[in-house]
Amino acid sequence: MRGEPDPASVARVTLDIREIPKSQVDRIVDLADLAFHEADSADERKQHRGRLRVCGRIGAYEDDALVGAVVAHRFKLTVPGGELPCAGLDYVAVAPTHRRRGLLTRMIAEQWRRCAELGQPLSCLWASEDTIYGRFGYGDGTFGCSIEIDARRPLDLRITPDPRPLRLVDPAKAPGLLGPVYAAVRGRRGGRLDRDEEWWRTMVLLDDEDEEPIRVVALGERGETPAGYVVYRVEEVKGPAGSANMLQVFELEAQDAPVAAALWAYLVSIDLIDKVVAWARPLDDPLLQFAGDRDQVRVTRQYPALRLRLVDVRTALTARSWAAPVDLVLDVRDAALPANQGRFRLTADPTGATYTATDAAPDLALDVRELATCYLGGTPIRRLVAAGLVTEATPGAAHRLDAALRTELLPYAHEDY
Repeated sequence: MRGEPDPASVARVTLDIREIPKSQVDRIVDLADLAFHEADSADERKQHRGRLRVCGRIGAYEDDALVGAVVAHRFKLTVPGGELPCAGLDYVAVAPTHRRRGLLTRMIAEQWRRCAELGQPLSCLWASEDTIYGRFGYGDGTFGCSIEIDARRPLDLRITPDPRPLRLVDPAKAPGLLGPVYAAVRGRRGGRLDRDEEWWRTMVLLDDEDEEPIRVVALGERGETPAGYVVYRVEEVKGPAGSANMLQVFELEAQDAPVAAALWAYLVSIDLIDKVVAWARPLDDPLLQFAGDRDQVRVTRQYPALRLRLVDVRTALTARSWAAPVDLVLDVRDAALPANQGRFRLTADPTGATYTATDAAPDLALDVRELATCYLGGTPIRRLVAAGLVTEATPGAAHRLDAALRTELLPYAHEDY
């Protein structure tokens, strides 16, 4: 274990937490490249600049040198029954020369203050190191899986695909055409981010001149809003046995299972494709049920996806919908945000919820991290009880809370922003 820095040397420098001005966004990119051992191209740096100028930007400075950064996108995140403002953390980095000085803790504390100021009861992030963010109260809000399909033969299906026509869409025109489709399906699951046209162009449909072009295909009659769409790219993959053509699915959205079946069948039917892969799909993807041969359609990986933090527990719980009545006392631990800590009576049913402080004995005791893990309905509380992470003082309390938190579909997030 590395030793702590000499207190005398730390005292000789000034480490301030303050806003990073727009004029210094290139410094954020430089710091991220240093921390994550990357080097951006001119085009990538331009894209970073555009995103960073519209974000909240917190910096740790040693005199005038930027040695730490936390950036927050201003998202709206779907939750059961609606959506809530959410601070999407990004570009989180501390210079390797300034680790273990509490800079990240101080920057995150400033981020919580800004969340309260901006009315953001939630925060989310994609973490490269889960152990770091767990101690800040982030739980595994959504899970995803990677799927691989053998495309050397037609896709075996147990249902009849939607018969409406497929058409190629110019990526330049795709945001206007596909935006309504995404908006319609987004609300079905927790964990989905809102998008504007700039996000579509720079995060969903961005082409790389060194790779094959992005392709967009929509299903539905011309002049009508598509019933679904897929965004993909084909690339050649070389291996010990030679090269193979792999089709990579970036996004596939469908209004129902027959539409999804038509899109997947189309992808597998494209000539000269050896396999179709999708790195991010929901754990309950209908494809896994309507595929006729699970040797042809395989789940190759499951993983935690979007990490979620309940910054304002009361607002988060009372703003979401509830599937069944529940009346429980929760003993919540939150070392970072004392307003969330204590005993609270949660009374909820399909008409709404209240969350009030109480001195009554708790039915369940848990950390705010575990509350975030179950908040979107993806992880049952009873599993956390079985894992020793939640204490059930009243028998059956976990099952009652699970019934109330239940959602029709599992939460899902696939945009690793």
